[in-house]
Amino acid sequence: MAATRRPIALAAAVATAAALGATFALPALAADNTAPAAAPAATMELTDGTLDWGFKESFRRYIGGAGMITVADGATQATGNGIFTFGNGKGTYDTTTHGTDTAFDGSVNFNAHGGVLDITISDVKVSTSGAAGAVTVDLKTPEGTADDVAFAELDLSAVRPGQGEGGAMVFEDIPSTLTKAGAAAFNGMYAEGTDLDPATLSVKAVTPPTEEPTEEPTQEPTQEPTQEPTGKPTATPTGKPTTPASPSPSASVTTPAVEQGDLVDGTLDWGVKDSFRTYVTGPIAKGEVETTGGATASDSGYRFPDATGSFDADEQALYAEFDGKVRFLGHKEDDAYTLDLSFTGLEVQVKDGKGTLVADVSSKDRETRKVTTYTDLAVADLKLPGGELAPKDGVVTLSAVPATLTAAGTEAFGGMYAEGTKLDALTVSVALDADAELPGVTGGTGGTGGPGTTTGGGSTTGGTVGGGTVGGSGALASTGAGVPAGALIAGSGVVVAAGAAVVIAARRRRTV
Repeated sequence: MAATRRPIALAAAVATAAALGATFALPALAADNTAPAAAPAATMELTDGTLDWGFKESFRRYIGGAGMITVADGATQATGNGIFTFGNGKGTYDTTTHGTDTAFDGSVNFNAHGGVLDITISDVKVSTSGAAGAVTVDLKTPEGTADDVAFAELDLSAVRPGQGEGGAMVFEDIPSTLTKAGAAAFNGMYAEGTDLDPATLSVKAVTPPTEEPTEEPTQEPTQEPTQEPTGKPTATPTGKPTTPASPSPSASVTTPAVEQGDLVDGTLDWGVKDSFRTYVTGPIAKGEVETTGGATASDSGYRFPDATGSFDADEQALYAEFDGKVRFLGHKEDDAYTLDLSFTGLEVQVKDGKGTLVADVSSKDRETRKVTTYTDLAVADLKLPGGELAPKDGVVTLSAVPATLTAAGTEAFGGMYAEGTKLDALTVSVALDADAELPGVTGGTGGTGGPGTTTGGGSTTGGTVGGGTVGGSGALASTGAGVPAGALIAGSGVVVAAGAAVVIAARRRRTV
């Protein structure tokens, strides 16, 4: 992560797209101030746009248990009740205001409870201005239709652009929140400001430039090579070949780096899934989270300590196993929890540019009460950062690594999350040197269950259940169709209507 990051919105990033190898050209911004040029067109045409957006994962899961989702008019849905893709995006970029407007094909219908819940979203448009943006849609509900409803707000302040196929400019995981108008469409089922799924936007210019690239290469190459070679010989008048000016040999001699070997310590920071933690300790499951065996709760999840394993810089291979156990308990019936899920024996495995999170998992079926244990289960695929892994001050660090649920991992969650579902990102720090200093944990969350135990609604942070924040009223709002959320939950046969739901339980490989 860069030490300094200024907000970059779609408009600002389009202006620098040429430097990133994209096919945008913005003459109004790239023109040399010392030489007058013909006024560029006020707008540029955008084409081949796509919007990947799932609205809200927990709502999709709820509809999947109570009804059906239908995509049409060019929209598609990822397998396993995944996110939606709206394609054939066309729009404009304003070279004066740096604003964009893009419209996409496709519609999505959510239908449940015999049509009592019936919402269609179509004519999806995305607009951006500075660091802000919006998603507008046409809405159709049993109460009527409305066009160009400002459905969601987008926050591009911390989103960095990337390059997609064909020179497209891609903005991944743009945070989105529900607007007041969007909340009204669901008749208060979700409150204004509720976090929605992040959106990924891709756009490209119709006509890529052909002139600009010819100027820059002719200037820079002629200057840099002529200065460094001529400067260094004059710094050593004697011309002795035995005293090279390069600092590299002396640095490597005085501070030899350990590039491989056994791990002497290390930590794993991982929260499993923020919305799941919130659900477990919230007003529906009314449960608790236990950390034992050395694991501790932190502001963003849990820390698993005492890594053992090995690292090899040449092979770019890391194997690290961590102590500690985290156990989720919820839905207490007759002095026993019917939701009981635990993770222990967590391992991070990196090899050949691929990463996997492995764990021993125990899960209880809420209906049969049968407990199933999984040993060395590949829970998550890890998206590793670019570049080579290398120790710094004796520590190898993988920071905020995105994690997605594997097909095998879905079994641990009783099938309530689909393959590819985003889990919490994880951070790994492992030491090759006994004197190396590992980063500290960021604050515990407290609890009433004794040392190393986190309990009750105060155990974790973040996320909402239904329309209410955990710790608030504890009520799940109605659907807006006169059917209480509790009835909808019972009718669908699932535990959760709008949080992150699971019907699962716990175990672990080692005794802690």
